[in-house]
Amino acid sequence: MSNYKPPFTISGHTINLLEEITDVVSRYNIKNEANLRLRGINRIRTIQGSLAIEGNQLSTDQITAILEGKPVVAPLHEIQEVRNAIKTYDQLSVWNPSSINDLLEAHAMLTDGLIEEAGKFRSGGVGVVAGKEVIHMAPPADRVPFLVSDLQQWLLETDEHPLIAGSVFHYEFEFIHPFADGNGRMGRLWQTLIMSRWNEMFSYLPVENMIYMHQQAYYDAINTSSQKGDCASFIEFMLEVIVEAIKANTPEVTPEVRKLLIFLVDAKELSRQEIQKGLMLKDEKNVRLRYIKPAMEAGFIEQTIADKPNSRFQKYRITTKGVTIILGK
Repeated sequence: MSNYKPPFTISGHTINLLEEITDVVSRYNIKNEANLRLRGINRIRTIQGSLAIEGNQLSTDQITAILEGKPVVAPLHEIQEVRNAIKTYDQLSVWNPSSINDLLEAHAMLTDGLIEEAGKFRSGGVGVVAGKEVIHMAPPADRVPFLVSDLQQWLLETDEHPLIAGSVFHYEFEFIHPFADGNGRMGRLWQTLIMSRWNEMFSYLPVENMIYMHQQAYYDAINTSSQKGDCASFIEFMLEVIVEAIKANTPEVTPEVRKLLIFLVDAKELSRQEIQKGLMLKDEKNVRLRYIKPAMEAGFIEQTIADKPNSRFQKYRITTKGVTIILGK
């Protein structure tokens, strides 16, 4: 048993955010309804977001191409980062959040071919620099194994909710900065791992992409927590980001539209007649007004011949927005 306890407090705002997240999660069931295509899209968004925070400029389309084995014109180290991340996130389900060996194995996979100390704790001092200013000097290298061991033992024994425990781990991990490089990617990966052990939904929820959208606020929350010696600010930031990610991926839609999207997600392009037949509906007007029209207006589906909406060859396909909104419920 470890006597180590990271310094953090739980604010009223944190409690409210936690209740909001657990309420939404309890009403959504990703395990039974999410399909492989949707999971793949969100995993790509996750990888793109986490790498973009560190300066990787590859788009989701380029990452998709790499995943499919297609050639991509980009800096070789950025392509290698993507390949490593794809491989690493694919192993998420087999790692134990409290295992140092698993942590080192994940780092080795994530930084393979990119740094000399892949899969090893750093051997020298490191600091976090903003411009010309050092905003954080990490603990000495010889302390890293002990600090990481204490942190993971705390994670194993803590009674805190996994959403809070994951945020605390993430912040403390960045404070320790245990590796020569890849600390940000590893901290975000490990929080995702911790949360996914509580609910599988977090294996496919692109929280990292949402962090990227609020990148400066992410750094500000880390810096504020460091200045106060209490990571309450970082916990609040992460829970706010999680709430935003959930809402972005689980909006309310009508049962008819949801049924249409689930039907279209595995189809390339279908005509109105094919949709009507596939959904076993008899009334053409009903199909147009309650299924196709609201889905089109919301941007969940699109026409294949957009410049000729009334073409007899018209077909419909699901958009990326349409795919992402059927994550749960």
